[in-house]
Amino acid sequence: MSEHRPSSLNPLLEGRGRARGRTGREGEGPEDGDDARPSLARNIAEWVAILVGALVVALVVTRFLIQAFYIPSASMVPTLHIDDRVLVNKLSYDLHEVNRGDLVVFERPSSEVDSEIKDLIKRVVALEGETVESRDGRLYVNDAPLDEPYLSAGVQTNGLDRQTVPPGHVFVMGDNRTDSRDSRFFGPLPEELIVGRAFVKVWPVVDFELF
Repeated sequence: MSEHRPSSLNPLLEGRGRARGRTGREGEGPEDGDDARPSLARNIAEWVAILVGALVVALVVTRFLIQAFYIPSASMVPTLHIDDRVLVNKLSYDLHEVNRGDLVVFERPSSEVDSEIKDLIKRVVALEGETVESRDGRLYVNDAPLDEPYLSAGVQTNGLDRQTVPPGHVFVMGDNRTDSRDSRFFGPLPEELIVGRAFVKVWPVVDFELF
């Protein structure tokens, strides 16, 4: 009698065995471990993308929105001192008009020849169409004395003849009236030279102040 020996004890188990042999442990492919570990090149590419994106954002912000400026002289004492840092909003005057009392950063007028300092900061004391002059050590705008609590005690404003601010201009002065080259010297400032409005002092940190 011929003898027939089955090729497997259980065809179902045999199929499972072959399947397990092809894939290794159930639920895990042969390359799962490699895929779970990002390559060094991928990490570098991600960090480069992050840094480039941050640089682009910083350039857009400083070009169109907000920029930091340092104070190069004593012309704004006691409000600002040499090497103080302020942030300037470049969009302010796209949204509203210049106001009296604003601290504005502007490009140095062409009549001022000092090329080392290209941007200046002063306070707006009179607007277009207003008259401005000094009388008895005080500043008068439209024939009324201007309240100036930001000046140091005893500071006087002298030597300013009566004049009218022309259209498209503002009259700017430093808070340190005895040590400031301002509109008394270079005349009313064209508004087109204004870079923006200084709205906060950020350095020194202990002197943080909103304007």
